[in-house]
Amino acid sequence: MVALQIRDVPDDVRDELMTQARRRGQSLQAYLLDLVRQQARRGANVALLNSFSGRDDGLRTAPGEIAGVLAVERHAREQDLSA
Repeated sequence: MVALQIRDVPDDVRDELMTQARRRGQSLQAYLLDLVRQQARRGANVALLNSFSGRDDGLRTAPGEIAGVLAVERHAREQDLSA
């Protein structure tokens, strides 16, 4: 595992981080490690979402129109089944 060090952290910032850690019942070390992990996950999530940009999966319907399209298709299917 790697050790990280952050220099020149202002006292008021350190104090606020310590307060937040105490509220969660954590040490400053544990609290900061949680923050670093959350940020790493967010970065991975953004990368995953970006991998879908520009994809064409054949969907041409806007999200707000999907309910209407489904209603039309269901009606057509019911007509076919009753014929």
